[in-house]
Amino acid sequence: MNAIERLMQPRSVAVIGASADPSKTSGRPVSFLLKHGFVGEIYPVNPKVEKISGLACYRDVASLPGVPDVGIVLLGAERAHVAVRELSERGAAAAIVLASGFTETGGDGAERQKQLMEAAGSMRVLGPNTIGLVNLTDNIVLSASGALAMDHFPTGSIGLVSQSGGILGALLSRAAARGIGLSKLVSTSNEADLELADFIDFLADDKATKVIALYIEAIRNPARFREATLKARRAGKPVVAFKIGRSEAGAKAAVSHTGALAGSDRMYDALFRQLGVIRAKTFEDLLDIPAVLAAGRPLRGRRVAILTSTGGAGTIVSDSLGVAGFETPAPDPETAAQLRALQSGSHAALDRNPIDVTLAGLQPDLLRAAIRTLLASPSYDALTIIVGSSAVGSPALMADAIHDCLPMSDKPVIAYVSPYAPDVVSVLTKRGVPAYTSAESCAAALDGLLRAGPSEQVQETSAPETSVDVNKFPTGSLDEAQAKALFAGFGIPIVAEKIVATPAEAATAAGELGGRVVLKILSNEIAHKSDVGGVALNLTAETIGERLTAMAEEIEAGTRNRPQRYLVQKMVENGVEIILGMHRDPLGAAILLGMGGVTAELFKDTTMRLLPPGGGLSHVEALAMARDLVTWPLLNGFRGRPKSDVEALAGAIVAFSRMVAQLGDRLAEAEINPIFVLPAGEGVRAADGVVVLNSTA
Repeated sequence: MNAIERLMQPRSVAVIGASADPSKTSGRPVSFLLKHGFVGEIYPVNPKVEKISGLACYRDVASLPGVPDVGIVLLGAERAHVAVRELSERGAAAAIVLASGFTETGGDGAERQKQLMEAAGSMRVLGPNTIGLVNLTDNIVLSASGALAMDHFPTGSIGLVSQSGGILGALLSRAAARGIGLSKLVSTSNEADLELADFIDFLADDKATKVIALYIEAIRNPARFREATLKARRAGKPVVAFKIGRSEAGAKAAVSHTGALAGSDRMYDALFRQLGVIRAKTFEDLLDIPAVLAAGRPLRGRRVAILTSTGGAGTIVSDSLGVAGFETPAPDPETAAQLRALQSGSHAALDRNPIDVTLAGLQPDLLRAAIRTLLASPSYDALTIIVGSSAVGSPALMADAIHDCLPMSDKPVIAYVSPYAPDVVSVLTKRGVPAYTSAESCAAALDGLLRAGPSEQVQETSAPETSVDVNKFPTGSLDEAQAKALFAGFGIPIVAEKIVATPAEAATAAGELGGRVVLKILSNEIAHKSDVGGVALNLTAETIGERLTAMAEEIEAGTRNRPQRYLVQKMVENGVEIILGMHRDPLGAAILLGMGGVTAELFKDTTMRLLPPGGGLSHVEALAMARDLVTWPLLNGFRGRPKSDVEALAGAIVAFSRMVAQLGDRLAEAEINPIFVLPAGEGVRAADGVVVLNSTA
């Protein structure tokens, strides 16, 4: 067994700082271990007590008769490192440090945490500031939290890892009340050593776990998280994550539009999507979705049958499913005929959906027949059963009727309990029918099943590096011409343009470019030129000189700086404006694609992909990004307009991503806005650009 396996399935546990009073926090670990039937050795450590709960108590770790697999450290932050050092010296596999007062408190706490880890040496540490862990499969409770003081834990196949100790207890109590069975629960908290990825990795191999649920505050090691999550997915175990911090006070101040459009939470969205992690939108979803996944019944489409004996509740569920993108079609003629045969002569509505089998008290035999008919119907991919007030008096009757029908099909079957009846919810869930008390939860659960398909993994491309000497560019913000020269070096086509300084030079340049042109100020200090009146469109060789003079005066009046250089560009027509940018944060580097131009931040129609370590995006992934956009129809010939050169756009995305990968940390920001996507066969043109380069030091 490795250290984490010994931590999760210890044969012996030392409790350092144990109390003989089970009502005290320090008295709970021994009490919990005994109460829930731990079969290994328990070593209480307290120099002032001879026995605790009939167990011999030891003066210190050195006095223990054997080497413990795990030590639960109940000492305060100032003394915890002493116990950790003693455990490490004895050869313990891991220590669980419950005390707070470490990095979460600031500078002094950070020093204490550093001291703690130095004392641990090669021994693994869970915490500090953790409530510990619970291995429900093997009846092992390694915690002192009052939130775990239960007589019985609901055992099942959902493994839960939380970076918050308090949330762990909240989820356990909620799961118990709903009859949702869990396998393992771990609170990682400060993650001074052991972290989310370590336990995802463990649960991926754990035979008792089918689904992994995560409560995430921040991913500290993205590479390890990626590796562990993909391992879980390869093992056929869906991962559901609730990530807090979705509402940011404001996007990071940045030179580019991309900085405002990306944001750290969008990065998590991109990471989860690429790894196949199902993101729970609400805290309730963190149990709702795993509950239906644990049932192991795949959802192959969006068509849902709703079987009800109460019309109003059926309508509520139907509405919620519709909002979530599901279909509730009427039964096909054969299915409708079979349903009508069950209640001939009645007033039941059996030829529409919801399928209403209203009776004066629902009959189990009729319910079984209706369920079997709907599960066998080719018209439906899933079944939602409305459980009404008639089930409150005898919940097992309905639960058993539904459970009896499950073996005939692997289609998902869930229940919506209309009255307030927690006992009914629990009984149904324990019978293998995930039950919910809100219509929105039903929709979220089925949506989670749909998202449990294959992950969208971004693979590293193996293209050779481009020989662009980035050292010839200055550090800091580049002007537009320099930025586009960098893009061109990586194979991204740019608009034809010339640098000028005077009205006469501008007129000459416009004449050489021909047709209508664009005039822009050229500055490495003003990134958003439109904001200061530094862009003029539809100019000609005859009008550009006068416009340059007026532009210079207007900008000087507004900024007290007179532009010294300008760009004259060939005006691009018949193109769709797209924004292509990069964003970097602790999760890594990501490519952003979206509707471009001056409305980029207004419409926020964007999609993102994180780059794999060291590589760019593939052509297939680039095409998928384009199709993600709400405005994809504009590129694909919306209402008779010419189809755009999407292949050329994908090529530009790939080239841009390779630039980001190759330049690494030298590239602080980069953005093309807009890149014009011309009609099919005519390519793309980068019309504006922002680049910020870091120094090599």
